Amino acid sequence: MVIIRTALKRDLNEITKIYNESILKTVATFDTEEKSIDEQKIWFQEHGPKNPILVAEEKGKILGWAALSKYSTRCAYSDTAEISLYVKDDYQDRGIGKKLMENSIREGEKAGLHVVIARITDGNEKSVHLHKLVGFEHIGIMKEVGMKFGKRLDVYLMQKIYKKIYSE
Repeated sequence: MVIIRTALKRDLNEITKIYNESILKTVATFDTEEKSIDEQKIWFQEHGPKNPILVAEEKGKILGWAALSKYSTRCAYSDTAEISLYVKDDYQDRGIGKKLMENSIREGEKAGLHVVIARITDGNEKSVHLHKLVGFEHIGIMKEVGMKFGKRLDVYLMQKIYKKIYSE
């Protein structure tokens, strides 16, 4: 049975392996060089109650992870986060990503976030579909902003607003 829980420092090696696999094989991230454990320790420390990292675990094995990261260091964005989600190749299409996404969204709401942003590389229809399932809406496309594997890539922007508050 897959459980979703808050990531611990001891999970960092597996989180890093999963992320590095995506760096080398996919356009899901625009990082192009593998991350070291030391770099990932800094990343891990930048997260906390308002920006949690969750892992999917089965029989003691980390199968995937999700994080809500600060969208920007500018104060006006303090209630906005960006979501990241990665599942090991062999465990995709088993609903693990959806569980991670749902739990991340719930944790973000508990933490008082107002908006969660997602940036999804062109062609990743599974990710777009998953985000729509949990209430994200398409808000735009950034054309040719990334270059990976010798190809210029568009990025789709999606967002989830927890409670829409508009002043009229």
